[in-house]
Amino acid sequence: MARITLSCLPASWYCSVSLLSLNCATKQRLLFLLLLFITSVLLLATYQRQLWGPQRQPGAQVNKYLSIVESMEATDVLDPALNYGIVVDCGSSGSRVFVYYWPPHNGNPHTLLDIKQMRDSDRTPVVKKIKPGISTLANTPTQASDYLEPLLSFAAAHVPTSKHKETPLYILCTAGMRLLPESQQAAILEDLVTDVPLEFDFLFSRSHAEVISGKQEGVYAWIGINFVLGRFDHPDEEDATVEVTTGSEHQPPISRRRTVGIMDMGGASLQIAYEVPSAISFSSPQEEEAGKSVLAEFNLGCDVEQTQHVYRVYVTTFLGFGGNMARQRYEDQLVNSTLAKNRFLTTETGLSEEKPYLDPCLPVGMSDTVTRGNRTLYLRGQGDWSRCQEAVRPFLGLHNGTMSPQGIYQAPINFSNSEFYGFSEFYYCMEDVLRIGGQYNSNKYTQAAKDYCSTKWSTLKQRLDNQLFSQQADISRLRYQCFKSAWMFEVLHSGFRFPSDYPSLKTAQLVYDKEVQWTLGAILFKTRFLPLRDLQQETLRQGHPGWLRPSFVYNHHLFSLCLLVVVLAILLYILRLRRIHQRELRQVEVLDLLWVEEGEALLP
Repeated sequence: MARITLSCLPASWYCSVSLLSLNCATKQRLLFLLLLFITSVLLLATYQRQLWGPQRQPGAQVNKYLSIVESMEATDVLDPALNYGIVVDCGSSGSRVFVYYWPPHNGNPHTLLDIKQMRDSDRTPVVKKIKPGISTLANTPTQASDYLEPLLSFAAAHVPTSKHKETPLYILCTAGMRLLPESQQAAILEDLVTDVPLEFDFLFSRSHAEVISGKQEGVYAWIGINFVLGRFDHPDEEDATVEVTTGSEHQPPISRRRTVGIMDMGGASLQIAYEVPSAISFSSPQEEEAGKSVLAEFNLGCDVEQTQHVYRVYVTTFLGFGGNMARQRYEDQLVNSTLAKNRFLTTETGLSEEKPYLDPCLPVGMSDTVTRGNRTLYLRGQGDWSRCQEAVRPFLGLHNGTMSPQGIYQAPINFSNSEFYGFSEFYYCMEDVLRIGGQYNSNKYTQAAKDYCSTKWSTLKQRLDNQLFSQQADISRLRYQCFKSAWMFEVLHSGFRFPSDYPSLKTAQLVYDKEVQWTLGAILFKTRFLPLRDLQQETLRQGHPGWLRPSFVYNHHLFSLCLLVVVLAILLYILRLRRIHQRELRQVEVLDLLWVEEGEALLP
């Protein structure tokens, strides 16, 4: 009699089923259930690999921000699931276009879009710059669209043509345009809104072209840095967190990952931005009014009813507080005060090379001149860093030690639970010649700055010739390093009142080896509601058979439960078949016995 063995079952469940004792329907059902069982197991294994991917090996060092830091690989423009966005930064000296892309939203309403900068086939970031700035068209505003045509054509060539209609385009103008009268700003923007859609098929409307304030630019820069650092993710156990209070009276404090503050000192201006987690109490209506002008509260999430991504950020810009402008203001003061003192005391200090003014903020033995109009002041470096600190401190414009530089309101900083990054001059001052860029230590920095200032000018030039400084260092950096190092120290500790033992300041030029532009923060903010579209589409697809997709991760428990029920049903059915088969075997044995008895009775 032919038999089939169910070898896929545990050993205790092995049974032999007679093919002759099972009817055709039963055999078909049994084979179908076996096939369903094997398929379900394979499906579960495949599904788990898609959801969670390869498991981490014990002890493996995995960078938890790798999913956020943009890929160095070329963007796969053949992937139809990718979305694109374009931001044009119209600055004072020129304009640049940046192209970004992101995959479909993962379905979690608390997660931001995973936006990355597009890279071409050579793995080069898709960026293009033109000069001069768009503000030079103040008297010829009808040429604005022609001016941006090379940038937009460049972007259009990189974004797949089939994606143009759904690709948002944002034209954001900064410092140069802010200096123009509103009428000239409006004329330039009007030409862009009118003519750009005639030539390009991007998603572009009147609200997509604007002149942004310094406050907006600072907020976008803060968003971009924190996004790249992964500070908008849900916190892990080892991450530093803060308790955040929102504007809602009935909303309890939220515990979330601590964000970083940023300080950026350029040549002309200084900017600072950081989150203020706790509600602020103002001492007077005047202070409250001043505070509102430098505080921005916004929701990065796609649902305005959710407060998980509501941030309160202090951001302000100090014009004239950049390294070069500070030195210029210092020199202006030297010329005026020295000439006035000479007239009063009838001396000739600084009027000739033989009797120079001894400048504590220049390296020892270095000679320099300052010319203002028809007046020239001769300087000789004294290299006294402590005296230089005292000389530059008045230029902070502090008000009785209660306000930040220029007397602008400064929101409180919790120095015991905060972290800051310093960019541009903060990094150059520490790295170009001192070679201590990175983690800031005030004692180490002070000693290095003193040693530099007290070094003879001839020795410093010899070190430059011997390439002992960084590649970015030049003769200008050597000249004014002593001044700028003192200025940076005073801005940090006297202006912003950072404690001398503050342990959480890093100076950097790049983040994860990349320059992070404020345009990244801008497109994150501008597209924050786009996940709602994906979530709505997700809801519509719930009733369709194509349910196996990455966003199903939030229903995987239900899926696993259903699969478990199916497997149990199969096993119970097999057990029932086994009992039926055993009953049939007993019936066959009884019949065989009867046949034997009847046969014996018939024997003579």
